[in-house]
Amino acid sequence: MLYEVLTNKKFSSMMKRHAVEIMSFLFDNNYHFSVLADTKNVKFNPPLPKHITDTFQQVILFTLVGYTYESAKIDEKNLYFEAGFGEENIGSVVTIPIQSILQILVEENPIFVNLSYITEDEEEEEEDKGVEKSMQIFTSNPENQKLLKKRKK
Repeated sequence: MLYEVLTNKKFSSMMKRHAVEIMSFLFDNNYHFSVLADTKNVKFNPPLPKHITDTFQQVILFTLVGYTYESAKIDEKNLYFEAGFGEENIGSVVTIPIQSILQILVEENPIFVNLSYITEDEEEEEEDKGVEKSMQIFTSNPENQKLLKKRKK
């Protein structure tokens, strides 16, 4: 039963919303914090050199203080911030999908733990299925078939 809960899409959505709410609270109150994230879904723009990314483990800890904190933004899908990496302090904009955030920490103490097993890929797959299902419903109506035929001409 535990696996069913942790892989449930509604549970995943709830965890994601909760993470956004917690980070919004921290930003609104000017509290610095850290996030522990699944490295495979984190994006860097511009991409970091291989000698830096080779040092990353399966999870990576980002501490949002100073300029990194000041540059941080959040929306319903991602956490964004600028950071410097390596001895060269190579700058990059970091994008972390919310569901890839495993923990939110304040002063090294976890205040949020994401227990959901839903990944970014699975969420995108679900969105694609939703569009596909909508199209099937739309095309199943004979009246809508006429609209599609008109467009193809």
